[in-house]
Amino acid sequence: MAGAPLPDRVPVLVVGAGFGGIAVSVALQRLGVEHVLLEKAPDVGGTWQANTYPGCACDIPSHLYSLSFAPNPDWSRAYAPQQEIWDYLRRVAREHGVLQRTVFGCESTRAEWVEEEHAWRVETTRGAVLAKVVVSAGGGLSEPSAPAIPGLETFAGPVVHTARWPADLDLRRRRVAVVGTGASAIQVVPAIAGEVEGLVVFQRTPAWILPRRDRAISARERALFQRAPAAQRAARRAQWAVRELRCIAMTERTSLLEVSHREALRHLRDQVPDAALRELLTPGYAIGCKRILLSDDFYPAITQPHVSLVPSALERVQGGTLVAADGSSYEADVLIFATGFEVAEPASTRVTFGADGRSLAEHWAGRPQAHRGTTVTGFPNLFLMTGPNTGLGASSMVLMLEAQAAYVADAVRQMRAWGWTRAEVRPEAQAAWNAWLEPRIARTVWATGGCTSWYQDAHGHVSALWPGTTRSFARALERFDSESYAVCGPPAG
Repeated sequence: MAGAPLPDRVPVLVVGAGFGGIAVSVALQRLGVEHVLLEKAPDVGGTWQANTYPGCACDIPSHLYSLSFAPNPDWSRAYAPQQEIWDYLRRVAREHGVLQRTVFGCESTRAEWVEEEHAWRVETTRGAVLAKVVVSAGGGLSEPSAPAIPGLETFAGPVVHTARWPADLDLRRRRVAVVGTGASAIQVVPAIAGEVEGLVVFQRTPAWILPRRDRAISARERALFQRAPAAQRAARRAQWAVRELRCIAMTERTSLLEVSHREALRHLRDQVPDAALRELLTPGYAIGCKRILLSDDFYPAITQPHVSLVPSALERVQGGTLVAADGSSYEADVLIFATGFEVAEPASTRVTFGADGRSLAEHWAGRPQAHRGTTVTGFPNLFLMTGPNTGLGASSMVLMLEAQAAYVADAVRQMRAWGWTRAEVRPEAQAAWNAWLEPRIARTVWATGGCTSWYQDAHGHVSALWPGTTRSFARALERFDSESYAVCGPPAG
């Protein structure tokens, strides 16, 4: 689609045009800051453009999973499906001029800080650009993760990841295997169970599942939201308040999770009559330690006679035979990985080189840390959307992204106002921020619940999630704390 040309130089470069990139672009536009977005895909939307697997939908209520400055009174369901969210983002991008500022089909392949210029040299698939400020908004759910399975190359049929779903994949009357029982698996399994000949689901670890209670939003409700925006704002605020309480339960008052624990057990008991199968589906860790999933149809799908649950990981592939770690084997024509994303250290961290010439991945060495989840010492003028300790276990990431967008915009505003061309967070400020996080992380259910999850980094530390509420995060980022940064003007000469 049409968009901006790739410039040689730009004051601010935003990499990624999903929720985060769009939020930053609108915030910068309001300040009159010239900027360009790079998007490797042919359209905006991020994860909602890329993920098209059957059943794909959001697990956060629609009104809350929206940008605050762009409410959508026309959501069709309580939990919006993928196509609707993508259409929403495309509309927002069009109405706010983001499309005209985006270079599509352009992937960033390397970013290197150039001290002599006080700028980033960013190499892309369409040339290089020099940017005074770079905002990395690729998102945490952009790089698919799949286990290295011995013998996978011998599998003759289609091998797909839910995040790279082929539009022409036909599953009718085929034997299908799904690896994983996480957030994407519990959506895709019910969606395809009715059309396949047989379905095998490999479960390494069961998940706690609560009722989704999805429903269609009536025409009368939509008309009310159109006529009275305050009514939609009230609905959004109510949804936000409920999830703020869940954030508190996971981070400060974990005893409150007992209510959800009982509800999850009741949901399992009501939908799975077979006691042996229920036992296989019952987690052995505290609810909330891994992401709590929402579904009304996953358990019924698993109980169908042509669907088999394998309580073991896929260990190896031998042609069309899939062998589990428990020794059992299964025949399949199609293999689907529903195994999530590389969250802790995506590929971009390995090709982003700071002031000392080392990559972001080398700086982190398996332990991602940042200041306010957004800047990293050694990487001047670089801002990370969905950086370390910005994720959530119970609420809308859009709220976190908007808080970060405001922080970035204020940083750029102050840099322009004071003539700063270089701003790097001080090591002591970053250390103090992470020292403040430590005891708060230690008391969360993610650290105490007895599980391992993608919330944890290579050292077992919870580096992905924010140990508080969305309100507390927004307050922490309501202004750019320039006193935490080493700042200076243009380089000499």
